[in-house]
Amino acid sequence: LVLCCPPTVTSPCKILKCNSEFWAATSGSHHLGTEEAPEFCTALRAYAHCTRRTARTCRGDLAYHSAVHGIEDLMVQHNCSKDGPTSQPRLRTLPPGDSQERSDSPEICHYEKSFHKHSATPNYTHCGLFGDPHLRTFTDTFQTCKVQGAWPLIDNNYLNVQVTNTPVLPGSTATATSKLTIIFKSFQECVDQKVYQAEMDELPAAFADGSKNGGDKHGANSLKITEKVSGQHIEIQAKYIGTTIVVRQVGRYLTFAVRMPEEVVNAVEDRDSQGLYLCLRGCPLNQQIDFQTIRSAQATEGRARRKGPSLPAPPEAFTYETATAKCREKLPVEDLYFQSCVFDLLTTGDVNFMLAAYYAFEDVKVLHSNKDKLHLYERTRDLAPGNAAPSGTSAALWVLLLCLSQCWLCLL
Repeated sequence: LVLCCPPTVTSPCKILKCNSEFWAATSGSHHLGTEEAPEFCTALRAYAHCTRRTARTCRGDLAYHSAVHGIEDLMVQHNCSKDGPTSQPRLRTLPPGDSQERSDSPEICHYEKSFHKHSATPNYTHCGLFGDPHLRTFTDTFQTCKVQGAWPLIDNNYLNVQVTNTPVLPGSTATATSKLTIIFKSFQECVDQKVYQAEMDELPAAFADGSKNGGDKHGANSLKITEKVSGQHIEIQAKYIGTTIVVRQVGRYLTFAVRMPEEVVNAVEDRDSQGLYLCLRGCPLNQQIDFQTIRSAQATEGRARRKGPSLPAPPEAFTYETATAKCREKLPVEDLYFQSCVFDLLTTGDVNFMLAAYYAFEDVKVLHSNKDKLHLYERTRDLAPGNAAPSGTSAALWVLLLCLSQCWLCLL
């Protein structure tokens, strides 16, 4: 019975293979006459059959569900019957002079030209996720979160972003991003729906279908992937929505950073569910971690080690002093990026988390539109979503308590 029913882990989700096969089979077919429609429908049925074969192992996969809905839409658009042959048609190439390198995109496919032709420059916002993980929201709220498993990072009328966070060490509460899925929705005459998916040790420089831009529409070049460093750093430019996305692999894990106009951020059908999207409203309170609480626990654990039996420690255990010194090599300003670096070294013992914090701040310097807000210094765990940091007497009291806690740790 075991031989006949192997565990599902031996048959991972193969939706990317289905996507690639369909892309290879139909590339350029829309340029041909109507007599080619039956052949397109054949490829579409083969695509549907491929998704059904991998359905069991693709539950919860955004790319899979996106493909299923896309197939249904294409079936209707091309009047395809669900019954019929499913053999793959021959591989085609795009006609000469009609390649994916077109640069004559219509004006509507350039956000600043089309949406703001007679108004001021749009206000851009930034969101980033890195490390253990640490989240900087579109409202410049900074949080450290647990968020193990799959979570929606962005979800609006133009794109969806989902991250999957897994434990860094067996039995550890420290998690980091191991998988990232980005779905760019089809938009007018600019781009076809495109899916980008990255995982640990796999940072592709192309979309799931093998293309590097928005497909076969007239404004396809308004969505492009550029590989900055092979296997380590890619950038996606979505000019039709004024958005830039940076994805990196640092060590084994992924980091994410985005620059997006406020108008696009807030373009959602159901405003009541906005709180579900981490970049917009932050992590739920029960998923947030307090730096000071963890630091106090680490101090207690240190005393326990000195007085009693050894407790489990990361492979390359850092003390608070050595972690601080290490982080200062790349992050000389002791802001929340610096504190995140120290926190991650203490909880994981992995120096790659120092680089993740460093690159996250480098991305902020490039993507954030307000250069006065690059550095953040105050925790925002107890604030309501979108609120500013504490001020006046409360801020002074917070700083005083922080100083007292630092002094107490020094005495320990």
